[in-house]
Amino acid sequence: MKEEYFELIITADEQYIDALSDAVSMLCDDGLEIDKNQIIVRSENDLSDLQTQLEEITAPLKININFTLAKKANSDWMGQYQASIEPIEAGEFYIFPSWHEPKADKINITIDPALAFGSGHHATTASCLEMISKYVKPNDSIIDVGCGSGILGLACKKKGALSVDLCDTDPLAVESCKENFQINNETYDAIWEGSANNASKEYDVTIANIIADVLVMIAKDLKKITKPGGLLILSGILDKKEALVTEAYNDLKPINRKLKDEWVTLVYQKEIDVK
Repeated sequence: MKEEYFELIITADEQYIDALSDAVSMLCDDGLEIDKNQIIVRSENDLSDLQTQLEEITAPLKININFTLAKKANSDWMGQYQASIEPIEAGEFYIFPSWHEPKADKINITIDPALAFGSGHHATTASCLEMISKYVKPNDSIIDVGCGSGILGLACKKKGALSVDLCDTDPLAVESCKENFQINNETYDAIWEGSANNASKEYDVTIANIIADVLVMIAKDLKKITKPGGLLILSGILDKKEALVTEAYNDLKPINRKLKDEWVTLVYQKEIDVK
């Protein structure tokens, strides 16, 4: 172990953190620590090149982003990081990192939040888990669009879903999802790099925890792959953008709405055509 390490702190509005973490993950192999409006990268290698690359990528976007790069004395910061990650309970589920013990009275899912693709700690993930607890039934067919870590698909499988398909436009997320299913001794039916337009069948429950603008953009595809009478669980929606989503899905029957920390999760039902 070297005597010193580098720490790069990236600060931005919360709505940009997921996209920025994806960019950082593609540019470096070091573990990330994600907070509400902050990403922390630590490495024994100089991170100044990473900062320069991120500055070049974000400059055209004209978003408010700040970088703080420092050299620090090395310590067991991975151990400190692990100690800071606590398990969470959401609905019937207990989401815990591998260095904690499972709970006997909960549905247990192990997720190590190394790349922060979704560890249950974000409000949108927790709300989706609550909706899965409430609405997913044994023998349902499920698709998780924008699967990230695979935590939502895993939750459905643990609930007894007959089939689970997953997709994400980020290849790193697809790999993370595969690894997490293996860690949890669960199997999926299909997984692909891409989106809902590549699905070849209809599902009882369609889940998409993405962002409002993308939910609007792919609304037609999400509706198409949902069976008549089936449900759509939509999340990743900042409350100030909720109207955009409700307008795009106004041909569906609203079933539930949950607001948590300025993030909205919506449940819709695709009504059965009556001829």
